[in-house]
This record gives sequence, C-alpha cells and structure tokens, in this order.
Amino acid sequence: MEKQTHILVRKIQLYIDCDNTEQRRAYYSTLFEWQSLVFRGSNLVFTHQYVQERICDFIYLQDDIRLKLSSRKKDEQGIFTTSRLNTTYQLLSHYFKGQVPAKILTSLNVSAVKCFNQHRVAYWKGERSLSTSKRDVPIPFSGFDMKFRRDADSKEFKFTLFKIPFRTYLGKDRGSKRKLLEKATSGQIKICGSSLQILKGKIFLLLSLEMPKIQHALEPYVIAEASLSLEYPITVLIDRDNYRIGTKEEFLYQRLAIQAARNRLQKAASFARGGHGRKRKTKGLTNFDDKEKRYVENRLHNYSRKLIDICIKAGAGTLLLTNQTAREERAAEERFVLRNWSYYGLIQKIKYKAEMAGIEVIVE
Repeated sequence: MEKQTHILVRKIQLYIDCDNTEQRRAYYSTLFEWQSLVFRGSNLVFTHQYVQERICDFIYLQDDIRLKLSSRKKDEQGIFTTSRLNTTYQLLSHYFKGQVPAKILTSLNVSAVKCFNQHRVAYWKGERSLSTSKRDVPIPFSGFDMKFRRDADSKEFKFTLFKIPFRTYLGKDRGSKRKLLEKATSGQIKICGSSLQILKGKIFLLLSLEMPKIQHALEPYVIAEASLSLEYPITVLIDRDNYRIGTKEEFLYQRLAIQAARNRLQKAASFARGGHGRKRKTKGLTNFDDKEKRYVENRLHNYSRKLIDICIKAGAGTLLLTNQTAREERAAEERFVLRNWSYYGLIQKIKYKAEMAGIEVIVE
C-alpha cells in the first residue's frame, strides 16, 4: 500500500538563545566537539558495517570464522553477541559514551546504517566506493528530543535541545517556513528525526516533517514524456500538447557568464593591493563563492516545479524520461556538457516533487 505521507526537509538558521557571552561560547564549544565526534563515529559505523558485510570475502580466514552475520542467541552459527544494528551502537557507546548524549549516538547509528543499506548492493558489486562523512556532518537527533514554543515578543520560535537553548531566525521568510513551524508547534504535523549542522560558524536546523500527500486527480494511463537536454532543459509532450521549460540562453549562458566573471576576478587578484596576504587579495572572489551553485539550484527547482505543475494540470499519473540513459552516456564523453549540464540534480528534484504529487517516474 502506498504511503499517504512524505518527509519534507527545511533548512532553518538558528541562534543560541543566551545573553551571557561566556555561556554562549561554552555552548558553541560543546556543539563543535559533538560535531567532531559525530564525524568520527559516522565513519566508524560505515567501516564496521562494510567489514561485516564483506567478511565472507575474506578467503584467507579459517572456514569456522566466516559464519553467519547474526546473533548467536538466534542462530548457532551466528558470530555476533547481539543484533547487527546494535553492534555498531555498542562500538559508538564504547568510544564516545559520556562525551556525546546517548540519544545522538542512537540517531547517528540508525541514520548511518540506513545510508549504508541504501548502497550495499553497489558496494557488493564494486560499483561504488564506501561513503565517508565530511567534517561538517550534521548532528542527528530524534524528533521527540525537540519541542517548539512560540516567542510572543519576537514572533520567532524557541526550543531547548540537550540543555542548549536555541531560537530560530527566519529572516525574510515569505511564510512557508513560519507556517510549517506553527503547525509543528500545535502538533498538526509530526517532527521526525532531524539534525543540526554548523557551517562557517553558523548553526542550521535541518528540520524533517512528516507531511500528508496532496491528492490530485491523476490517471496512470495519461503519460507525460519528458526529454532533458542542454539546448532546452526540459521538453514535455502530453498527447498533442508540447511544452518547453527553460532555454539555453537562460540556463547555460548565464552559468557561463558567472564562470567567466569569477575567472576574471581570479586573474586580477594578483594585482590587488596586499596588506593581509591571501585574504586581502582574494576579497573580491568571496562574492562568487557558491554563486554558480546557488543559481543552478534555483533554476533546477523552478524547472522541476513547472514540469510537475504541467503534469498535474494535464492529469498525467506517469512521467517518462525518454532516452535519458543514452544521453548521460554521451554526456560523459564530452567534458563541456558533463561540466555544465546538471542532469543528475534535475532528475533527483523531479523524482522528489513527483513523489510528493503521487506521480510515477520512469527513466528510460
């Protein structure tokens, strides 16, 4: 039976809700320490799960060692003293107990094992290398550990997580995040396992919410055929109606213009006035940090949103991406196309929005 809900993730900036400077610094220090330990713990879980999965390939071990990956309590040939999921939790508890809250270790173990299981077949076939976590890895926690409350004075939201007080900063929010937080505060929607991420000294909440799916009048036999290309990002054909979403001038040329502008600034940096070393000379480049990435993400979101809106309006319950595999193989041979055509990100956004709308996506 198809699920009637989906998980929605929103990124919200946070501030530590404390006026005492020394106490605020202590909170920051604690968060940085937790992030470092979560980084190490996540990689440990991936490593041990992989070794457990591939221990049967260790042909240089004795035969009586390469037994079943199960608890000896349930199977005589099992080599574990507990369940497989609990093995890596015991590992995390052994190394980090007392340094990180136990609830964080539990959420870390569950999320890391779930991520490993998603790609375990690719690991087994040798088609994918083992995942590794970055140092800015989010700090996971359960949705039960956080409860929002509304601040009447600032109209922001506050919550306490592991004895650290936080308050949200919604900025120029157009209402979507605020409305979601209001529903989460009143209990209308469920808060799922979320995480905290520290990026360049700023704290962000990656809030996961369980939302009911919006029911649309869709027919599975109505098929929308979509074609992705660099010339036109998306071309859609539904019956006799043909739509084009985006143009080459809008997407590619603007992207190349951003690249060219950054290259000009980079070349001119050597002639910039010094005084504080590299930071002074490359000051102009800071405005272009991730500018191309943000532009591309915005365009892909708009393109995928328009595509799903067209499918919903036409009542198409099936979305077929035609000849996509062949196009990706040709793109891999051309460096320019591979660098500037973000087909993978576009497909992921299309699948995500299609799932929310109840549309089946088939990649041909």
